[in-house]
Amino acid sequence: MPGKINSILVLGLGKVGTLVASMLKETGFAVTGADTRIHEEHPFPVKTLDAGQADQLAKAVRSVDAVVSCLPYRFNLGVATLANRHGVHYFDLTEDVPTTRAIIDMSRSSRAVMAPQCGLAPGFIAIVGAFLAGKFDKIRSIKLRVGALPCHPTGLLSYAFNWSPEGVVNEYLNDCEVIENGQRKLVSPLEWLEKIVINGNQLEAFTTSGGLGTMCQTYAGKVENLDYKSIRYPGHAKLMNFFFHELLMREDRARAGEILVNAKPPVNEDVVYVHASAEGWQQGALAREEFVRAYYPLEISGRRWRAISWTTAASVCAVIELVSNGTLPDKGFIRQEEVPLETFLKTGSGRLYAGRPHGGRLAEQE
Repeated sequence: MPGKINSILVLGLGKVGTLVASMLKETGFAVTGADTRIHEEHPFPVKTLDAGQADQLAKAVRSVDAVVSCLPYRFNLGVATLANRHGVHYFDLTEDVPTTRAIIDMSRSSRAVMAPQCGLAPGFIAIVGAFLAGKFDKIRSIKLRVGALPCHPTGLLSYAFNWSPEGVVNEYLNDCEVIENGQRKLVSPLEWLEKIVINGNQLEAFTTSGGLGTMCQTYAGKVENLDYKSIRYPGHAKLMNFFFHELLMREDRARAGEILVNAKPPVNEDVVYVHASAEGWQQGALAREEFVRAYYPLEISGRRWRAISWTTAASVCAVIELVSNGTLPDKGFIRQEEVPLETFLKTGSGRLYAGRPHGGRLAEQE
């Protein structure tokens, strides 16, 4: 697609990275994928590249208009630093709060866009939350919940690691930023347990780190209560608290991730639940607005993709489209809550979230 961005480098060709690159190519961008090893054929040019080698990475980054990091979060700051140095637009999917804070700091003098947290949560969920909040004259609360789950769970844990184990362990152990009674604060993860029902399915939700992105900063002084929770099947939080705290696995995060993935490997039949709500006053009357969806695997370009893969990929691709076509700024830090939902849903990638026919089962609404 013609616009401010033409060439894009996608770093990390796992499931999500491969889909990001494929969707961007179909949209019309000139895409190159890169990874330390190339394991399969791709419909776009690829190169081998070690993101831990600064010289290799710098050479690849400065030859494109934009870079998308689909790497583990520990690589993102290095990639973002190089992109900023060379005036290249930067996008990633991270939920890691320290990484995002560092990127915000460097974006103050950036000549290009710095847009971390462009995935599902943080990412799309903040776009939805801001959309709901905008319906009120005065906001009482914004509650955002997301869960990526197996459709047919087994065992007491009722889970499958379809997402990065590093990311899951990180969000289960790092403190969570919230606004409570008008005050910004940090609370513990795996707490504030609540029951939640979507399409008749009884679930639970509890605090996890990073899902709000920058919303606490944006809505400070504007909302009484704001929090993010992960959705799981009932009993999950109790078992994870036992695993991390009574068995002391919090002291070895890498080993914890290995154990969990070995016990609960990825599954192909998954579901992504999105439950966002806002309460406040509209013309003097107290009201509640909701956005509730269940997203399922989807066929894209002749290949079936897990729900967690396409929801994550579609979100970052839609933001890139909006930067390229001039809807979003072309430099500086972009907060996800600044992205207009209705415009997002009209992009080539974002329309998948809208439930428009694209093959396969897309979404159900409560």
